[in-house]
Amino acid sequence: MTGFQIKRFNTKRAIISVGVLIIVYALLLLLLIKLEEDAPNRRIVHGQDAVWYLLETLTTVGYGDVLPVTYWGRMIGFVFLISSLGVYGFIIGQIANFMNTIQESKMLGFSGTNFKNHVVMIGWNDFGQSVISHLIGAGRQVAVITKERANIDIIREYYNENQVYTLYSDYNNFELIEKSNIKDASIIFINLNDDTEKLVYIINIKKRFPNLNYVVTLDNGNLKGTFQAAGVMYTISKNEISSKLLASYIYEPDVALFSEELIAYAHEDHEYDMKQILVREDNPFRGAFYEKAFFDLKKSSNVVLIGIVKTENGSRKLIKNPEGSIKIEQGDYLVLLMDGAGESRLQKLFQLKEGLQN
Repeated sequence: MTGFQIKRFNTKRAIISVGVLIIVYALLLLLLIKLEEDAPNRRIVHGQDAVWYLLETLTTVGYGDVLPVTYWGRMIGFVFLISSLGVYGFIIGQIANFMNTIQESKMLGFSGTNFKNHVVMIGWNDFGQSVISHLIGAGRQVAVITKERANIDIIREYYNENQVYTLYSDYNNFELIEKSNIKDASIIFINLNDDTEKLVYIINIKKRFPNLNYVVTLDNGNLKGTFQAAGVMYTISKNEISSKLLASYIYEPDVALFSEELIAYAHEDHEYDMKQILVREDNPFRGAFYEKAFFDLKKSSNVVLIGIVKTENGSRKLIKNPEGSIKIEQGDYLVLLMDGAGESRLQKLFQLKEGLQN
């Protein structure tokens, strides 16, 4: 890791310190017994008397039932009394250090997370923050992995632990990265600085987690084929999307405005967006024809069915506004256009949230 190292509780050092204290006190107790053994009216006769006196002094109870009567015996008692302040300080300091270590470890993500079907984002920047805002708005949980300690504080300031889990880790420390529950994630977003760094990292992480779904954004759209060959499921060119949207604003601004709204999530009931819903066993349209689902959804929920996704030979196939008779089957995804109010009605009908499901 770079920049910051967590201050861990040093168990070995604490054990050594306690051992040294025990040895020193044991030697002083033996000396105290030796000094007191020939004194008239002695009160410290046995070893247990000396230990009892030590405990009374260290705890500042001071019953007075056992105490040294010789001059040098009292000097040892004075050492016990003064050292009690240091012992208390040592114990309190060790407890505080231990608690701070636990709290810091939790904040840095070392305790792990139980998120499932979530998004794992590797790397943090302003673009990533914008993506997270949309994901949270759509009801998704996100695990952010960053190697910059300062980013942890920024993320924790904006999002709560139920929405975003943060992990402070070197990106190549795959054993530590597993604390993000990456194996149960729906998709992994590689959000590193440049395309070359992303490609190298994809090759490395695919060796450790070969069966996960990966998505990257590219500065150079010409590299799409290279990343797909490396095993990336979705490659998105930021410049390509921006240029298409800008051109659309120039010659069909209303369509562009609607398109920009559709690729986000609906903040208000009157706003529209597109969603995909997994067809499960209890879905009311399982086994129905596409045309029937189209008319029923429009009538009951003011939702427009615009496509269906089927899996063929392990590959996902999007069929947009299909012609002919297509039957909706379990495991398909329905692609729907709806406003915020329609989404609420649809969730009551389907009893599940949008997006990819494991």
